[in-house]
Amino acid sequence: MEDSTDSTSTNRNTTLQNMSFLTIDPFDHFFIHALDHPSMTLVPKVLDGTNYAIWRRSMLISLSTKNKLGFINGTILVPGESNPKYMLWQRCNDMVLSWILNSLNQELANSVLYVETSSEIWLDLQERFSQGNFSHHYQVQRSIVELQQNQDSIFTYYTKIKTL
Repeated sequence: MEDSTDSTSTNRNTTLQNMSFLTIDPFDHFFIHALDHPSMTLVPKVLDGTNYAIWRRSMLISLSTKNKLGFINGTILVPGESNPKYMLWQRCNDMVLSWILNSLNQELANSVLYVETSSEIWLDLQERFSQGNFSHHYQVQRSIVELQQNQDSIFTYYTKIKTL
């Protein structure tokens, strides 16, 4: 029996040594914190098509804090499937995909559900919704021109301007 125990122990040590190259630094893009999970909601309001600019900014901040911006902006490239880091990339990409899908309303989520990478979803949403920013920009400019302080305090007036 001692021989099989020694053999099992040796196999376990060999496996651990072979996997040591996969040890991930917490600052590495492939690191996923123990508290991160696919059903997390990263932003307070889901994207419904009318709030793209706010949603985008919130997602950028959240993904930046998790060191995952490279997955949506394309700077973290897909390693080849034979590369030892491919599985790590796949896991992180799937996590970011989940976070994005959780931040979309049901109709939008269904429309991008089968997209393979988080950068492809990001580009798809950008192409769909950043086009409407021209009319929004015009509306904000018009609101600024029409805004009057009246009897408001300077702080209230300033807050109204900032919310535009």
